[in-house]
Amino acid sequence: MKVEQLHRLAGSDWNRAPAMKDARLVLIFGASEQLSPARIEEIRSFYPAALLLGCSTAGEIVATRVCDDSLAVTAVTFGKTRLRLAQYTIASADDSRWAGEMLASDLLGSDLKHVFLLSDGLKVNGTELAKGLKSILPAGIEVTGGLSGDGARFRHTLVIADGPAEAGRIAALGLYGDALKVGFGSLGGWDPFGPDRLITKARGNVLYELDGQSALALYKKYLGDHAAGLPAAGLLFPLALSATPNENSGLVRTILAVDEKRQSMTFAGDMPEGMYARLMKANFDRLVDGAAGAAAISKVRLAGSLPELAILISCVGRKQVLRQRIGEEVEAVRDILGPQAVLTGFYSYGEISPYVPTDRCELHNQTMTITTFSEG
Repeated sequence: MKVEQLHRLAGSDWNRAPAMKDARLVLIFGASEQLSPARIEEIRSFYPAALLLGCSTAGEIVATRVCDDSLAVTAVTFGKTRLRLAQYTIASADDSRWAGEMLASDLLGSDLKHVFLLSDGLKVNGTELAKGLKSILPAGIEVTGGLSGDGARFRHTLVIADGPAEAGRIAALGLYGDALKVGFGSLGGWDPFGPDRLITKARGNVLYELDGQSALALYKKYLGDHAAGLPAAGLLFPLALSATPNENSGLVRTILAVDEKRQSMTFAGDMPEGMYARLMKANFDRLVDGAAGAAAISKVRLAGSLPELAILISCVGRKQVLRQRIGEEVEAVRDILGPQAVLTGFYSYGEISPYVPTDRCELHNQTMTITTFSEG
């Protein structure tokens, strides 16, 4: 595996000239404003034989730097691994499971090793998308990836699937062959507070009532002055889901939108009736420790091989909390994975990865989710 990176800050030129003309995959992560058709075609001219895969972000990760309003390009040439790209465009979250099923069906193959996925971050129900994928994929074929971002604006998100960046798109990359080893890990680091509340009325990823009361009104009560900044303020106070009270399941949900008229909140993934929800708040040191833990888990899964490429997908909520300390979580990942690993990635509206205790693919929020690759 060979990897090279280009980086372009807004208003500047590329930090270096492209050299790896034989690249077969190019990962593109950037602010929405940086993903113009002309810019995508420029990148294609750099790497004419490569598949282009990428998305809009709430921040870009390049090595151990975290940037805004930039364009991070990572070109990869594999030794023996084959690639196949599938894509679908959805009109609403109701299409999510169907899209997952179609994507998985398109990628099936006897030597399929892993699926890496990038999705629109606002129109999708990430829970249903993950269910659709896993309902078709064979046991042992895992899915990792994330939902595209739009800073803290929540207006529109874009995905690149070997063409112009478009809204509503979901792209899945199949990686094939026995030469490739893939690791993954996903951890948070948030602390729960307040009582567990029973979800008494919800439809898919739209929450209406907790304990028979308006969920939005109850949530605003806890947020106090922060409520005026919804939905962006919700990044600082996600909800943890559990099957029983006082259980730490590890599944966290972040608000994407609020509807004052219906008194509802829309989340990135399902909010099932009968489950319990509990507010979470940030713990700086535990967020950084969570990033290091995710890196350690992903490295262990490589079974002794050193990671050559790592894709880091961290939630925009973590970025909002850590602020000037945001680089610490990426540096913690570097310390674990080692200097040989090329780091790229972005800040997202949701992360997709197997949930470690069960290895069942899930949508996560407010985690650092890492996918590592090695052909060595």
